[in-house]
Amino acid sequence: MLDEIVISRAIIEEFYKEFLDSLECDVVIAGAGPSGLCAAYYLAKAGCKTLVFERNLKVGGGMPGGGMLFNRIVVQRESRQILDELGMTLTEYSKDYYVAHSLEALGVLTVKAIQAGARIFNGITVEDVIIKEGKVEGVVINWAAVDIASLHVDPLSVRSTLTIDATGHAAEVVREMERKFGRRLLTENGGIQGEQPMWAEVGERMVVENSKEVFPNLYVCGMAANAVFGSPRMGPIFGGMLLSGKKVAELTLKRVRNQR
Repeated sequence: MLDEIVISRAIIEEFYKEFLDSLECDVVIAGAGPSGLCAAYYLAKAGCKTLVFERNLKVGGGMPGGGMLFNRIVVQRESRQILDELGMTLTEYSKDYYVAHSLEALGVLTVKAIQAGARIFNGITVEDVIIKEGKVEGVVINWAAVDIASLHVDPLSVRSTLTIDATGHAAEVVREMERKFGRRLLTENGGIQGEQPMWAEVGERMVVENSKEVFPNLYVCGMAANAVFGSPRMGPIFGGMLLSGKKVAELTLKRVRNQR
């Protein structure tokens, strides 16, 4: 016999048990696109308590749509080690290019991150950060539906050692900080430079180079990094996104371990 109340109680109890245990963590990642999910996988795999907040119901950012709703993505040879580790199915298109099914790639990334121990909360947006003594010490969160409906509902807070902005083209976390504190406080270039037109070769290289700390305890990766540092977009090639996520995971993991 199925009881509707038992079903409801099971969902509520299991969700809030994990949610309450997540109010303090090592790393918070805002955004569950490919770079954020990849970073979450490597951090969690290394034993780092990792949370991912995604404002949408689905994870994956632009990956599910492939190129213009053709659900295939291209990855380059440099990211092959990550792809093999994750177990993605690849078709070799030419010497330096592989093609993957965008939905399989997203599914594999999501499953591997969760199985490694990353906690992904969808439908929740990072609307602000906690700053104490000039350093980011956590994030301010709310239901995405509250933001969409423009309701005045006070948020909750999560304490983290480090925070990663992986919100994609919008660079939402860094942009909120710039709005409040001004360009002079952010990055060596002085604030968000703005994403440039498409140039895949340069964009893929720079998305990895730009994945770094932009404010004490706040890092960027993926397209958020290129938006902040004024580098080109690259379209439906995703190897750089994965490499960016892995790089920022390595940087933040080293910091977390040093502070323990």
